[in-house]
Amino acid sequence: MKRRPRRSIPATLTAVVLLLACALVAVVAVQMLLGETPWVRYDTVADALHDTRWSDLAPAIAGGLVAVLGLVLLMSAVLPGKPTVLPLQGELDSGASRRSYLSTLRTAASTVDGVAAAKLKLKHRRISAKVKTERTNTDGLTDAVRGAIERRLDQIDPAVRPTVKIKVHAPRSAS
Repeated sequence: MKRRPRRSIPATLTAVVLLLACALVAVVAVQMLLGETPWVRYDTVADALHDTRWSDLAPAIAGGLVAVLGLVLLMSAVLPGKPTVLPLQGELDSGASRRSYLSTLRTAASTVDGVAAAKLKLKHRRISAKVKTERTNTDGLTDAVRGAIERRLDQIDPAVRPTVKIKVHAPRSAS
């Protein structure tokens, strides 16, 4: 079970732009049917487009921008995002949310004696933990935090076990 994030932001932006364009066309069409002066005159747009050459700078810039926008939308649709639910071992199709997964590992790291704060990041198949301590002597703290995180990983039993990388940040020594 690997639920991926929805692509709601690119889809919403595309829908809003298309809605605005359709609304503008509808309003101009209704204005023309009623005999009123339209917001955008067809003759003005047609003359401006007729006078523009393919070798001019404006079509090249507009075409480049549309091509880049299209590539960005295509890549956001095709490339997978970070999984929102991480699969767990077992006979049942089960998973843990990314947020709760990191929260429980952060709690395990914070319960180690001497740890003031812990920040964890999950990237690909690696957990990076930055541990802050008030101790000046940090001997054994890295191993203790790694042990606590790995014990919690044993309890969680993820389908793909990540490697654990620990960095300890301590104040400067008093001597």
